Amino acid sequence: YEQLLKEEKTATNELSIFERKVELWALGSSTTEKLLKLAKARASVDKALENRLPEEVVEFERFLQRTGGRQGGWDDYDHQNFLKAWTKHKGRLSYMDEALEYLCGRTKEDIEQHDKWYKEFLILQERKKESIKKWKEKQQQEKEGNLKEKERSGKILKEERLQCEEAQKQKAEEERRRKQAAVEGWKKQKAIAFAMECASQLKLEEKVKRQERERQQQYHMKLLLERHTLQNQEKEELEKLERKREETEKEERKRTTAEKITKFQER
Repeated sequence: YEQLLKEEKTATNELSIFERKVELWALGSSTTEKLLKLAKARASVDKALENRLPEEVVEFERFLQRTGGRQGGWDDYDHQNFLKAWTKHKGRLSYMDEALEYLCGRTKEDIEQHDKWYKEFLILQERKKESIKKWKEKQQQEKEGNLKEKERSGKILKEERLQCEEAQKQKAEEERRRKQAAVEGWKKQKAIAFAMECASQLKLEEKVKRQERERQQQYHMKLLLERHTLQNQEKEELEKLERKREETEKEERKRTTAEKITKFQER
């Protein structure tokens, strides 16, 4: 009875597979061909991109190209049934009988070959994932390193800019001080020149005043001298007149005396 049920199940599966393939054929397109083309299109690796991808990624993509894509050259229906049985039994050999039931038209050798392909697929895919993880970590580290380098460069540029600004400020301050010193020097020279001019003017004024005082003194001395001379002349005149008066009086006394003597003698 169990054998009959098994045969019936197998026949039902074969009929379902046949009907599925007929439906696909009736739609005028081969799902297998489309999937293979899609897998090949997705698996084709640009040569320029290979140089930038991790080696494990390139190896996995080449493996897909070489073995017929992500389904190992099988159509989607067969591959999904294979995965269903393989996953159910976790890859143990016990999945083979169930896989043969699902995969009508596939021999045990085909399934074993696909099993070998799938195990290699999983290994390479895991390597790819690990490689991508490491590659992303490396990219992140490089990104962080570049960011730190950029921050360091930015800090250096900022310091250089601040130093440049400080140097410009110092230069501007030195230029301001130089101009201020030049102005102060000019003011000092002008002050000295003005002081010298004032001193010269004062000296000239003092000279003029001194000359004026000397002239006044000379004029005063002249007046005094003239007055003294005039006084001397007046004194001399007075003395002369006094002497003349005295002589006149003397002569008059002599004459009077002589007259008196004469009169006395005449008596």
